[in-house]
Amino acid sequence: MTTVIQTRDLVKTYGRVRALDGLDLSVSAGEVHGFLGPNGAGKSTTIRILLGLARATGGEATVFGEDPWRRAHELHRRIAYVPGDVSLWPNFTGGEAIDLIARLRGDGKDKEAYLERKQRLIAAFEFDPRKKGRTYSKGNRQKVALISAFATPAELYLLDEPTSGLDPLMEQVFNREVARVAEQGATVLLSSHILSEVEQLCNRVTIIRAGRMAETGTLADLRHLTRTEVAFSTQGQDPGVLTGVPGANDVRIDNGRVSFTIDSDRVTAVLPELARLEVTGLTIKPPSLEELFLRDYGDELAPAGTRGSREVRS
Repeated sequence: MTTVIQTRDLVKTYGRVRALDGLDLSVSAGEVHGFLGPNGAGKSTTIRILLGLARATGGEATVFGEDPWRRAHELHRRIAYVPGDVSLWPNFTGGEAIDLIARLRGDGKDKEAYLERKQRLIAAFEFDPRKKGRTYSKGNRQKVALISAFATPAELYLLDEPTSGLDPLMEQVFNREVARVAEQGATVLLSSHILSEVEQLCNRVTIIRAGRMAETGTLADLRHLTRTEVAFSTQGQDPGVLTGVPGANDVRIDNGRVSFTIDSDRVTAVLPELARLEVTGLTIKPPSLEELFLRDYGDELAPAGTRGSREVRS
């Protein structure tokens, strides 16, 4: 499969601050790739390098096999970019800003098709294009960037916290547009700290921590490294019945239900034992990206004085 984005041992420093510390990232053609990490992890710095807006201090970064620092002009015609904090020309209307961005992207081949796409997106995002840029809220400024990005076809979409300021209804519109362009063969790099957004949209995920890759893989790959929660109705049973269940951990009873955790790759192994016990009301809950995220950032998120030392994988 063709690689669209590739970074190897990517380093970016700002004075004494090391924003990227040997980042390895690979995004294949046609995939929606989640780029996860808290604010300050290095996500936006990476995207700025991929856009040719910042020069790497060390390592390598390529987009479509080209150096974005040297070939930014050509690459920008193939890329749509949405930042997390959009600034607009204060005296341009939203509609004028969308049209200008389209012209900068080089959309002039089929004006009728462009106008049709733009009007559809304006309606879907419930956006008023007649107001001046200075009057728009953060959410409406974000809509200008999103409409601009999706109104002109691109081969690669670089989306950096793209739903910042949007309400849940508009987030669903955004999700549909990402699914649409992905179905048409575009590649998407979605940078976010909204875990449910990434979980719903992405084929693969890279978790970045302190400028380095902490984990990467499909959601199934990452869940393989965590525990799944299993629960069922007690019906008067004692948790001691679970002594024969292989791999059960953290057994507890709460509100008439027994629950325990088990390594995700061993779930199928416990099902025969649960059937033998004739349990009822069985639920099996796979780990969410939130749990994966907390595993990689648990020490950073723990209260001061409770953090333990952990090895960071790169």
